[in-house]
Amino acid sequence: MAGALKEDQRVRHVYAALQAASCPLVEDLHLQEADSMLELLCVPSQHRTNILAWICSSINPNFGSSKETSIRSKDPDVLAKEMAVLGQELMLCRADDLDLIRGDVSVRRQLQLLEQLLTLLPGCKTSAGPRMDAEMLLNELYAAENLPHLSQTLKPTLDPWPAHIKTLRKPSREKAADVAALLQLTQSALEQLQSECEFLNDEPQSPAVFSPSALRVSACDLQQLMATFSHVFETDLRAHCSRDPPGFSTETDVFQRVHQLLLAFITELEMLKEASDASVSVNEEVQQLQTQPCYHSRGDKHTLQNQLEELARRIKDVLSLLSSNKP
Repeated sequence: MAGALKEDQRVRHVYAALQAASCPLVEDLHLQEADSMLELLCVPSQHRTNILAWICSSINPNFGSSKETSIRSKDPDVLAKEMAVLGQELMLCRADDLDLIRGDVSVRRQLQLLEQLLTLLPGCKTSAGPRMDAEMLLNELYAAENLPHLSQTLKPTLDPWPAHIKTLRKPSREKAADVAALLQLTQSALEQLQSECEFLNDEPQSPAVFSPSALRVSACDLQQLMATFSHVFETDLRAHCSRDPPGFSTETDVFQRVHQLLLAFITELEMLKEASDASVSVNEEVQQLQTQPCYHSRGDKHTLQNQLEELARRIKDVLSLLSSNKP
């Protein structure tokens, strides 16, 4: 009976959140009975699918185009798969939870999915009212599927504290008294600093008061963080936690020899590159000497080839004169 009452309260909160978000699919219904709301939101129907599609398109505007493509597709489960993929991206469900999207699972899981989706809509975080009280949070925390994760959190296999800090963690009355005295000194020092800082005294400081709403928000945040970590662990980390550690090879001298050979090869390549650059530079200098006029003769500039041809012609003329003057 208590479970049915909680479901009635939760479905009323979800229905009120949809109305507060101005969902066009529930504006003209004016439902008053919880059974009618449960039939609308938790029984498989086209109207329920349209409500889920509207919520998804409101969260992700790009979902609208994929929804139109899904409607035109011949596969009736395309839209459900698209919504499941979006739920996995939001870490609310798995991509293969098509039964949850269709509404073929328990009412509690359906209402939980709707509540989590509606918290992502603007203006729905406060309009839906308190969706989960302390007792519901504890029931979720101590559920059978969450007990292994809770035990692992409370008693981790790998203790992160070093050995020299473990001794400090052992409780004793003397250490507790020392810690209390240190906290008192710290509190006094902070109060003195606050009195010296004028900008901190502009607004009246009120003492901290225990707030049940703040505790509820903190508990909800803790539950969401634990659900997110559980989802990531199940989907991504569990497969890596059971693997054996990799083995490292002892043949390190092979890598050292390969490294030395590679360094020698790189040095030879650099030498060949410098030799090639020097050859290109010499070739350019020779071409410049052969083609550019840089030698003066009779008031004009001539190339080296022209000068050599002129010199050869003069030597030939001199030799011809010498040979003609002989008796």
